[in-house]
Amino acid sequence: MQPVADIGNFALRMVADLGGFALLAGEVLRSLVSVRPSLRDLIYQLYSIGVKSQSVVLITGAFTGMVLCAQAFFQFQKVKMETGTLALVGVSMSSELGPVLTGLMVAGRVGAAMAAELGTMRVTEQVDALRTLATHPVDYLVVPRFLATLIAMPLLTIEAIAVGIGSAYVVGVHFLGIDAAYSWAHMLKYVGKSDIAMGMFKTLCFGMIIALVGCYKGLNCREGAEGVGHATTEAVVTASISILMSNFFLTLALRGLLE
Repeated sequence: MQPVADIGNFALRMVADLGGFALLAGEVLRSLVSVRPSLRDLIYQLYSIGVKSQSVVLITGAFTGMVLCAQAFFQFQKVKMETGTLALVGVSMSSELGPVLTGLMVAGRVGAAMAAELGTMRVTEQVDALRTLATHPVDYLVVPRFLATLIAMPLLTIEAIAVGIGSAYVVGVHFLGIDAAYSWAHMLKYVGKSDIAMGMFKTLCFGMIIALVGCYKGLNCREGAEGVGHATTEAVVTASISILMSNFFLTLALRGLLE
């Protein structure tokens, strides 16, 4: 009966985590309406989340665009459609790869940092100290991180998309010999506003997931250094899986709405 008990305990933990996550999301939304966040804290979090994440996002976008261009060219060359390579890269980067890869990179860097920072404050009783000073931890700790992630994610995604398409153009035109004029014209023709709108909406959803999961895991971590380590790992894994799962459902829902 032990395997059955383990499955039951796992299910109960999942339900409890979902409930706690929903309560935290509700508190954040209520705080956004009723409390004005500190501008200083918001700017600091924007720098920490947005500016410091640029390098990893830009490198990821550039090499993703280049390898996608090369692979698409090798396949399109078989059917004499080389000039459609950049169009495929543009659609893929705008609606799928740009938002998803940016979300995964930010989840690995920012989500882990949020969980570790808040988890350390939790185990050292700094969160309890805020409550004794009549300061709500969600207002002071979670809301600035949430807003900064929502603002930074679309900007980082736009950078990743632009760098990915630019890198693909350089590789396709200067290394693979694709006609520059036709390639660029086909990309402008087939990359529509719906692809860009889908990518931007997705990246907002991914930003909410990263911020809420990272803060929730940090504020609810177990005692001790081991608890902080577990919270950090769980934040990255949970946010990454949530991004990949939600991307599928968002693609189905948004494609039907935008077309």
